[in-house]
Amino acid sequence: MTPFATSEGPAASAASAPAGSQASITLLLFAAAREAAGTAREEMWASTVGEILDAACARHGTPFAAVLERSRVWVNGEPCSPEQRLSDGDEVAVLPPVSGGSGRRAR
Repeated sequence: MTPFATSEGPAASAASAPAGSQASITLLLFAAAREAAGTAREEMWASTVGEILDAACARHGTPFAAVLERSRVWVNGEPCSPEQRLSDGDEVAVLPPVSGGSGRRAR
């Protein structure tokens, strides 16, 4: 199991309404994560990084979950763990691996 495993449990409802200690979070999606979700940015409610990612997987399905498995996740520009607590205004970014280029090699 990856540290950002998906589920469709209680976290799925976290995307729509605040409860208890949940914070208002901006989820930023880049490259393949943006394509899989169909959006680059979402406002969500969550208490932890794992919770917001579970909610995003429940909302966007298997294609998004597959991208998430090979992505890096950062909070406010810093690497994080799924257990990291979130505060109002935090930004959680999903950064899939990127490859490619012009096809020309530097000499």
